[in-house]
Amino acid sequence: MTHPPNAPAVPAARSTAPARPAGVPAQPSPAPGGLPAPGRGAWSTGRERLRAVTTTEPGRLQILGAVLALLLVAFGAVTALQVDDRASAVDDVVHRSRPLSADAASIYRYLADADTTAASGFLAGSLEPKESREQYDRDIAAAARLLVEASAGGSGSGESAEQIAVLNEQLPRYTGLIERARAANRQGLPLGGAYLRYANQQMTTTLLPAAERLYEAETERLRQDDSSARAWPWASIALGLAVLAALAWAQRRTYVHTHRVFNQGLLAATAATVVALLWLVAAHSLARADLSEARTRGQESLQALNTARIGSLTARANENLTLVARGAVLTEDPDPAKRKDKYETDYAASMDALTRALATAGERADDSEGRGPVQEAVARVGEWQQRHKDARARDEAGDYEAALVRIIGPEDSTEQAFDQVDAALEKALAHEGDEFTRAASAAGGALALLPFGAALLGLLGAAGAVSGVNRRLSEYR
Repeated sequence: MTHPPNAPAVPAARSTAPARPAGVPAQPSPAPGGLPAPGRGAWSTGRERLRAVTTTEPGRLQILGAVLALLLVAFGAVTALQVDDRASAVDDVVHRSRPLSADAASIYRYLADADTTAASGFLAGSLEPKESREQYDRDIAAAARLLVEASAGGSGSGESAEQIAVLNEQLPRYTGLIERARAANRQGLPLGGAYLRYANQQMTTTLLPAAERLYEAETERLRQDDSSARAWPWASIALGLAVLAALAWAQRRTYVHTHRVFNQGLLAATAATVVALLWLVAAHSLARADLSEARTRGQESLQALNTARIGSLTARANENLTLVARGAVLTEDPDPAKRKDKYETDYAASMDALTRALATAGERADDSEGRGPVQEAVARVGEWQQRHKDARARDEAGDYEAALVRIIGPEDSTEQAFDQVDAALEKALAHEGDEFTRAASAAGGALALLPFGAALLGLLGAAGAVSGVNRRLSEYR
């Protein structure tokens, strides 16, 4: 058998790798395809760096400084915002809510006084006195002007806007009825008395109730603004206490690591926080005290005095209408024998309200300037009631002219007593209004600089905390 010749042996390829020195261990071969080692991505690298920061003292100090600075800045910002909100509420009490409440009370007074003046002028005869007509015109013009101001200064919606709309709609109708009553009265027609009674009915059932609801709505707004100004800034106080706790822990930690009692930067941050917190509590306490004084010495007295003035005006209007109607309008009662003169009954109810309100105002007046006018009004109310009884006795006896003189006469009449009561109430209202404004303005003064001061102290505290931490970091460099 023939065999092919043996092929020459191929020589082995000569390795080009350098020889490994003796004693050096073999290295692992790189992964096929040039892929990086598993588990070494960007996320793992960042996690390892974060672990290195948090497990070393310099890294922990950096985190501590950042957290303390953030807490201090947040404390200053929250305090500034909350105090500014309460200062704005105080400003609303002084410059918005209180004036609107006073204007609403004045609208009621002007409307009631216009109705009273119209009835008094009607009683004077077919030719209304010039002074009475001018007073009526001033009352209507003042009420219309205040309605415009209340509409511009209000929120534009809600109960106040609704009542302002009612007043603006009904006031021209009322004045039209008064003009018809005057025209008929000049001609000596009995129809004039009917128009006057109808105008008074519209005033007492529509206009004055709307004005009273407007006053109540604005007074409620005043109470809400007062409550907002009084509310404690609990978020600021809680955050301030948390900052103090964090600073105390940081200083204790520094003492444990360095055995140094004080760190100047952290101590400065603590002092700034303590000053801001004490300033916050003290200023808000003073503001609350001033607002309490404004409420007790001003607002509550003003409410009682406004109620008294409403009672006096309605009593005077009903007293005049008693002579105008002359028993033509009776109270509603199923038993005819129990029906009484409606205007005389309403006069008695208004006089009772006036007496009670004056008693309340006297109790709330806390100085001689406030008590004096109230005592004067009480004395004049007593005279008014006595003269009214005399006039009613003369009218019931059939002496209408004598009764009329006791009602609208120039001397010793109920009109004179009413004017004295109204003047005393006006003086008392002016005094209590000044007391309210003074006390409420003082509350705003107590909070005036605190927002800026709290923000500044927060920044200074943050700077102190960072400085204190950097002082420790410098020891590792």
